[in-house]
Amino acid sequence: MPALTWDAAEDLGIALLEAHPEIDPLKVRFTDLHQWVTELPDFQDDPKASNEGKLEAIQMAWHEEWQEAQEE
Repeated sequence: MPALTWDAAEDLGIALLEAHPEIDPLKVRFTDLHQWVTELPDFQDDPKASNEGKLEAIQMAWHEEWQEAQEE
């Protein structure tokens, strides 16, 4: 997988689903989301470069992936 950055919301959503399949993404605080993103092995961006909009996009992408997984 290529390096993940804050702008790769869809790829980050997939990676977060793989790392935390049991977690409902809508119940995750942004502070925890930020930490979990920066802890992903392929994440290679400046941890300080995130903002609320980017975290929200990641959370929504993760939520979409999580919903699909629940339907399987």
